[in-house]
Amino acid sequence: MSIATLPTPERRFVLRNISWQTYESLLKDQEHGGVRMTFDRGSLEFMSPSRDHERFKRQIGRIIEIFTTELDIPMQSGGSTTWRKEDLERGLEPDECYYIQHEPQVCDKKKLDLATDPPPDIAVEIEISYNILDKLAVYASLRIPEIWCYDGQRLRIRLLRPDGAFADSPRSSNLPLLEPNEVERSLAMARDMRETTWARAFQRWVRERFLPD
Repeated sequence: MSIATLPTPERRFVLRNISWQTYESLLKDQEHGGVRMTFDRGSLEFMSPSRDHERFKRQIGRIIEIFTTELDIPMQSGGSTTWRKEDLERGLEPDECYYIQHEPQVCDKKKLDLATDPPPDIAVEIEISYNILDKLAVYASLRIPEIWCYDGQRLRIRLLRPDGAFADSPRSSNLPLLEPNEVERSLAMARDMRETTWARAFQRWVRERFLPD
């Protein structure tokens, strides 16, 4: 990728010695705002998404949604829901998240609570600039099992291991037929196509590859 085409990074900064109560108050104040927050035991990272950040997260979201729709895979989207646990003093907002394996457990629920409900099966993280806090450690503590990390060029699938750490994987455990290199190929195509045309092209690819006549 040339310098001229490098995506615009996000803006990030961190506040220290923040209480859980302050974090909760800020979440309420920012409920309809554009700032994302990650809280890790007193440290609070703010991230202001760039236009490229938002474009990439919606494109990956559309890929997942088109793929699951075409293959009739049950799925429930969670968007940028804030997931948090007070007893751990940790919380975050993924760029997108989805229930797939656990969709039957949550499909009829209006509200979800990590104290009693399963976490989302997939979280999408756009990382054009590096997180200041260790966001993967926060994901691991919340037991979110699969993260799709995209930096504007490469997609890395990370799966949560039994020891509580994430490891790179050649494929998704929730959508094993959707290979990372195909997602990267589709995202690269999107740079030179109108969004609707691109979405239709990906839909055709899914049908030709997985739903032959």
